[in-house]
Amino acid sequence: MPTSITLKNVPDEIYARLREVAETHHRSINNEVIACLERVLLPSRVPASEHLARARALRKGLKNRKFSAKDIAQAIEQDRR
Repeated sequence: MPTSITLKNVPDEIYARLREVAETHHRSINNEVIACLERVLLPSRVPASEHLARARALRKGLKNRKFSAKDIAQAIEQDRR
């Protein structure tokens, strides 16, 4: 059975951001708060087998490419720009 709670002393900047996000998602502020709580408190669990399958797919996509330390450093530097 759903329960009601009241939030007090919510900082103005948090409330403003919550209102913006709620509008973006076409939700009431109450429903946005519930969605945020669900996302944080009830994270979906991904089985280890799925993580492994994703890693294998990524590795297969690289097709035995070799990366040098220089290649990696350049990629990191490009991402920082």
